[in-house]
Amino acid sequence: MSPRRVTLADVAKAAGVSRTTASLVLSGRGRELRISQDVEQRVVKTAEELQYRPNIVSRGLRTGSSRTIGFVSDTVATSRLAGDMIKGALEAARDRGFMLFIGETEGDAELERLLLQAMHDRQVDGLILASMFTRTIKVPKAVMAAPAVLLNALPKQPAPLPAILPGEVEAGRRAARVLVDAGHRDGIYLIGAGPRLRDVPPESLAAVERLIGIREALGEAGVKVAGARTCPDWQPEYGLAATRDLLRTVRPRALICFNDRIAMGAYQALDDFGLKVPADVSIVSFDDHPIASWMRPRLTTVALPHYELGRKAVDVLFTEIGRDRSAGERAGEAHRAGEVHRAGEVHRVPMPVRHRESVAVADGAVADGAGST
Repeated sequence: MSPRRVTLADVAKAAGVSRTTASLVLSGRGRELRISQDVEQRVVKTAEELQYRPNIVSRGLRTGSSRTIGFVSDTVATSRLAGDMIKGALEAARDRGFMLFIGETEGDAELERLLLQAMHDRQVDGLILASMFTRTIKVPKAVMAAPAVLLNALPKQPAPLPAILPGEVEAGRRAARVLVDAGHRDGIYLIGAGPRLRDVPPESLAAVERLIGIREALGEAGVKVAGARTCPDWQPEYGLAATRDLLRTVRPRALICFNDRIAMGAYQALDDFGLKVPADVSIVSFDDHPIASWMRPRLTTVALPHYELGRKAVDVLFTEIGRDRSAGERAGEAHRAGEVHRAGEVHRVPMPVRHRESVAVADGAVADGAGST
């Protein structure tokens, strides 16, 4: 049999004070209500000796807060790459004295519905609905029953939910500038998507936004994309096939790969053709997957800030929770009056460049100073 939980009444009795006095002291209101320092110290010491812990459920009923957040994702929890989103959210919640309830749907709409229902049944203060890959999603109606944010996703239909996303357009600009700063002016090819904005894998927001940034930065430098090979999926085997196909007709001077797994395949294709990275071909990529630092030479890449995304989601969610509580009856009145909800704000988290050894200064060029950004 488990030991009986120590109650507030136990602490009050052992300290020789009333239950009300013990409650006021342990809630931090002792000085405010002029309880003597001697009594306050006695109550605190007694609580520590008895290992008293406040009843969170009871406190939640009184305060209207369960001090919990629901985190519902598709496959984030079981992904090594994106798992840092949960770590960031966990630590940000813990810093505020909150716990995170985590559920994973594996893309099953019915399981998603049940998980959201379970979160609401546990009276979470807010919800984070997360996606492994940056994409548009159909927002379940159940999400709107509590303050909520979207993480790594945008709503397919207009919704008032804030969204937290990587800064992919700027990431594309940064990747292109790595090559421009190294003096590359021609022979730059794309592997994975492009050269046109419609030449991207289906439903890939990251591909479109990275391509926009690449084209903008190269255009500003007066450099044209020499060509591109698309990949139906961003895995090493497709990067290998696409780069092989390119090398049968041209000899590129630099490649921008749309993720590190594609770059891994490109490395293999270049080796098959007797070309070296970066002596013959410079490569820059995206994501900062663990393979980027395992490859030889190590891969220069623009990192997905998974940890920072998770922390930012909690920060924004707490803003929404505060707004929801302060709105009170005004929100209901506005809704009944037919007021149109504002569109949810999109928060972009910067993607830093990880400078490594896969980019060389172009022949005859003097590279601009480059550091981690």
